[in-house]
Amino acid sequence: MNQESTKNFKDSLFTALNLFNKHDWYEAHDAFEEIWNSVDGDERQVIQGILQVSVSQFHLSKGNLNGATILLGEGLGRIKTRTKVNLGIDLESFCKCLEDLLRKLQYKELLNENDKPFLKPLL
Repeated sequence: MNQESTKNFKDSLFTALNLFNKHDWYEAHDAFEEIWNSVDGDERQVIQGILQVSVSQFHLSKGNLNGATILLGEGLGRIKTRTKVNLGIDLESFCKCLEDLLRKLQYKELLNENDKPFLKPLL
């Protein structure tokens, strides 16, 4: 990537992360989809996993527990084998959060605000 495309990528990622962390799931999906279209390989797989997590949370917000559980599991599966991909996101803590949430969904445990996934930028 040249300097301008690197800056555009970082700006797009920052926007997508903020939308995700504000729980604007639909908008975060759209923002990550733009990024997904510009990357390949393991980076593309990680972004696709984040997309699936966004959609799972959208389903959850609409009461579709089954759809949320399936997409969360698929997204986690894409990301957890690629936690060393450097997108400027702490993928290891994200996966831990997703694993905890998936377990709660599978066992139909009560969820609270702290169970919502969060993408922590690396410093």
